[in-house]
Amino acid sequence: MNFYEFARVVLRFLFTVLFRLKAHGVENIPREGGVLLCSNHISVLDPPTLGIYVPRRLHYMAKSELFNFKPFAALITALGAFPVKRGGVSKEAIKTSLQLLRDGHAILMFPEGTRNSDASSAKRGAALLAIRSGAPVVPCRIVPGYRLFRRTHVIYGPPIDFAPFAGSTDGDALDRATELIMQRIRELNVG
Repeated sequence: MNFYEFARVVLRFLFTVLFRLKAHGVENIPREGGVLLCSNHISVLDPPTLGIYVPRRLHYMAKSELFNFKPFAALITALGAFPVKRGGVSKEAIKTSLQLLRDGHAILMFPEGTRNSDASSAKRGAALLAIRSGAPVVPCRIVPGYRLFRRTHVIYGPPIDFAPFAGSTDGDALDRATELIMQRIRELNVG
């Protein structure tokens, strides 16, 4: 068992006890090939929450400032993180993401780019990656939030097919694709 798998087992136990975490729709995540998991972002706990039930290793962007402290950088890198510069277009993060998707890996993204309680606004990055790579997008949602010893749900929805957007990365197509992702995230509920 490698470090990533060990951390996933330990965190699954802790989150199940502390937040009574329950997963729905794990079967919607493709077992192989490039895939983007796109979720609402309500807490710093979201990356492990979304990753502990996924049957494959997730990679995710983390703000570049988190990589300044070498021991912490080593830890989050071992857990699948790679740096992204905030506040503009991070060409290196886009290049890394596209390569990971083309190599058949799974990437976790938060289209809003920062924590936001209502999943109301998003940036175009996830849509751009989905269109350029041809990877499906699995919408995800964490509800209602994290409260000790109260049930938290993580929901993985059916993959979104981006074939209708193939080859179209103009502003209008990116806006429509981004809104589609956010709409599917908002539609996910328990029951």
